[in-house]
Amino acid sequence: MWSAQALNGGRVPMANAIEGRVSPDDLFQRAAALHRQGKVGPAIVAYRKILEMAPGHAGVWGNLGVALRTKGDFQAAVIAYKRALEIVPGDPGILGNLGNALKDIDRLDEALEAHGLAAAARPDDFNTRYNFGIALRESALYDQALIELDAAIALKPKDPHPQWDRAITLLHLGRFAEGWAAYETRWQTGDLPARPASVPRWRGEAFEGQSLLIFAEQGFGDSILTSRFIPMVKALAGEGPGAGKIILECKAPLQDLFSDIEGIDSMVEPGEAVGDYDLEVPIMSLPGLFGASDEKLPSPASLHIPDYARRKAQALLRDNGRFRVGIVWSGSVTFKGNRKRAVGIERFLPFAEVSGVDLYALQKGPRSGDLERAGGGAVVTAIGEQLDSFAETAAVIEALDLVIMTDSSVAHLAGSLGCPIWNLLNKATYWLYRSDSEQTPWYPSMRLFRQSEAGDWETVFERVRQELTAAVAAKRAGA
Repeated sequence: MWSAQALNGGRVPMANAIEGRVSPDDLFQRAAALHRQGKVGPAIVAYRKILEMAPGHAGVWGNLGVALRTKGDFQAAVIAYKRALEIVPGDPGILGNLGNALKDIDRLDEALEAHGLAAAARPDDFNTRYNFGIALRESALYDQALIELDAAIALKPKDPHPQWDRAITLLHLGRFAEGWAAYETRWQTGDLPARPASVPRWRGEAFEGQSLLIFAEQGFGDSILTSRFIPMVKALAGEGPGAGKIILECKAPLQDLFSDIEGIDSMVEPGEAVGDYDLEVPIMSLPGLFGASDEKLPSPASLHIPDYARRKAQALLRDNGRFRVGIVWSGSVTFKGNRKRAVGIERFLPFAEVSGVDLYALQKGPRSGDLERAGGGAVVTAIGEQLDSFAETAAVIEALDLVIMTDSSVAHLAGSLGCPIWNLLNKATYWLYRSDSEQTPWYPSMRLFRQSEAGDWETVFERVRQELTAAVAAKRAGA
């Protein structure tokens, strides 16, 4: 939230023109115009110049905070908001913005205090209650988050965004029936591409004699997670020559992996011509259609690892009797929450100090270069960029002793394969890992290592190093 005029309700007491010079207020309007146009860098430069002339201009400090947060300079944004609050103490708009920036840098107690003060001052303001709800959820205070999100929905019932966040909160709480029903609001947010209106949505009914398109809609990991429900869909297709057909739309890197899943008749890539089909359903709607919960859950899908992938894995891994550990330190950089779940490769390098351990970097994408930049290429074997599909990655995981990683699609892959995986989780984690347990019924082979305090990776990695040392010793002892 930002303002086009001073947040203290008026202009700073300065004439519009002094000896031909433009006033700070006039400059503020120009800077705000740049900000509205999305020209964040030039707007920041303009705001700073105004503050040289009028350091007591609360509106500029507030807008500067918004611009800095947009740029990702969260600590600087906190400072700017606090400077604004020195000028206009208790301003609820600035307090809410401060709470958002504090949340960004994991100062959650302070963030909740700021949001709480803002909500107390503006109990009937939609943005204030909504932002408070998000902050509470990221603090793992799910019951309280639900109260604030419900308040936001009551204030703006037609806005789908708080309803979507409410769905995620319900899943965190294990209230699956309500959560899956609310989960469908994701299609109203505008964040997902629209589907053809002419094709009816499948609602879980029998579809003998018809063709059903199941399409992926989110990340690779979500597709792997929910592929377990496809055989249950096929059970509703009927039998014999008139049985219904299932077409799976998913990206090419998954297709070899999914080729053994019972019930898939054909696969296409997104954008590829499908031909005529009768019904369609998003793959992330399948858990809700089958009433999935921690107690009512099919096993992960049977994934296919081709012989060529196993041969490639054998060529990439050393057979030297050492404890082979795959590592991944970042998920997709396009995922907006990746900044908090990902870490630097530097945190993983001490695992290579554990006697008997060989590390293999499975990282792909823009962050794969982190290893060389950190000087770790000489002690960690990087193979991620040599893996051309999830089937090849699966073959490598199958041959490793252990995978240690921060949450991303590879975690779903290792968990679905039933291979040992230690998943290192930030405080505001994916709903799948909702409880305080070290286990999740969705992936029995997965062990969860959680932050006890937001942003505290140090404790997590130290504990993992101790557990890794014990695991190597156990293997040596034949356990």
